[in-house]
Amino acid sequence: MQPYYTITQLTQEFGVTTRTLRFYEAEGFLKPQRRGRQRLYRPGDRTRLKLILRGKRLGFSLAEIRDIITMYDKAPGEAGQLQLLLQRIEARRADLLAKRHDIDLTLSELDEVEAGCRARMAQLGPLADLFAEADAESAPPLERSPRPAGKKKATKT
Repeated sequence: MQPYYTITQLTQEFGVTTRTLRFYEAEGFLKPQRRGRQRLYRPGDRTRLKLILRGKRLGFSLAEIRDIITMYDKAPGEAGQLQLLLQRIEARRADLLAKRHDIDLTLSELDEVEAGCRARMAQLGPLADLFAEADAESAPPLERSPRPAGKKKATKT
């Protein structure tokens, strides 16, 4: 194991930007040593970065990730950290299952509406097919939806 990692090594290993590492440093998650202008990250910083990124992938907030990580250094230590993590996992799983249920209901409703539309189109007969073909030919190509109000494209300065 290396005694230190450079910012370049960590950005390449974890696929994050230097700005991301500096953000986590500013938030107090990472505490690199300095050699002149160079940041040197210890193995512990690397481990914390790995835990932060895993927590983000799992949908935890930075506050939740901070609670889990900082608990390791306090009583009851690792056991308390693992217990808190299990509680957060359970809550996150329940949230995702509820969202899955909502999505399943929405998909079911869409299936019902689609079936009703297709049945009515069949009742209307060949004339309805002509209108559907004409609409498809005259419809403009699909475009990307515009950015939400207030969101601007990031530009380099």
